[in-house]
Amino acid sequence: MGTGCKHVIVYWRRRLIAGFLLALVVGAAPVAAQTPFYQGKTIRFLVGSSAGSTYDGYARLVAQYWGKHIPGNPTLVVQNMPGAGSQIVANYIYNAAKPDGLTLGSVIPALYFNQLAGKKEAQFDWSKFTFLGSPDRSLNLLYVRADTPFQTIDDLRKAAEPAKCSATATGTVGHYFPRLLEATVGAKFTVVAGYQGGPEMDLALERNEVHCRALTLAAWFSGDIYRKWRDTAFVRVLVQAGSKRDERLAQVPLLSELMNEYKTPEPARRLARVILASGDLGRPYIGPPGVPADLVNILRHSFEKMIGDAELLEDAKKRKMDIEFTAAEELEKISRDVVQQPPEVIERVIKLLSK
Repeated sequence: MGTGCKHVIVYWRRRLIAGFLLALVVGAAPVAAQTPFYQGKTIRFLVGSSAGSTYDGYARLVAQYWGKHIPGNPTLVVQNMPGAGSQIVANYIYNAAKPDGLTLGSVIPALYFNQLAGKKEAQFDWSKFTFLGSPDRSLNLLYVRADTPFQTIDDLRKAAEPAKCSATATGTVGHYFPRLLEATVGAKFTVVAGYQGGPEMDLALERNEVHCRALTLAAWFSGDIYRKWRDTAFVRVLVQAGSKRDERLAQVPLLSELMNEYKTPEPARRLARVILASGDLGRPYIGPPGVPADLVNILRHSFEKMIGDAELLEDAKKRKMDIEFTAAEELEKISRDVVQQPPEVIERVIKLLSK
């Protein structure tokens, strides 16, 4: 056989082998494409509040149902990482967590206050988190022990000794709502910060270490301890936020109504709008910046499907937990808006958080 024939045979042998290998790759491609990214994986769901808190309750409810709506049905494991008003979780997710769609978090929405105030503890840009959605909105209220002399906000304005309110840290509703009431309607408070979470603050109130606490309406109407307190008239609610009175608190004035009554000036009203925007953020669930777009779409779409799950809604009803979905795109818009404030508003935020 001549050299030319050998070359031809070698050439076609190589072509046949290459064709065979290509066929194997092409044939395997659809199988690989059909394997969901999340199949066999575990998602860590970090909660910036202590076990037994309302934030923890919502996270555990969501974790129970979210996985079945994610292609591949991953397992969601809730891990509590309380401290600094959930800032520890926010900092971890922003700076340490891999943007691989496998580490998500539940944080308190008002953390952007600390960013606006330029606090070094806020090691993140709030607007750059990957927002996934929120299961409810977080309008605020403030209650006091019924055996105190504080029957109304006006009593708090005229008090010789300010009421003591509990809080975990700055940037939490327990801190910023009493401070906002001071700035807008002249109420007087001493905020006692440093509690680890809601259960610890509830115990402090029962022990009479503090007289009051601000929290969300969702927590107020879902917690068993608050149901007991309402039934025994142990506490009274003095003010609520929002655009209209909650029908379950029809006799409790809105902050906006009190600002009209006390003729609050426009700069303080502007501060209130920035602060209370945190209620529209609800209980935001987030991932690190830079999560790939395809995974973001999977997580957002599955979250929205999960919120409409009849089984979840029935479970939430039994637990007396309000469900009001906020889409990730709306959370993104609100977040971009609230971190872009003029210097005069930022100055007021700094003053509010410095107390």
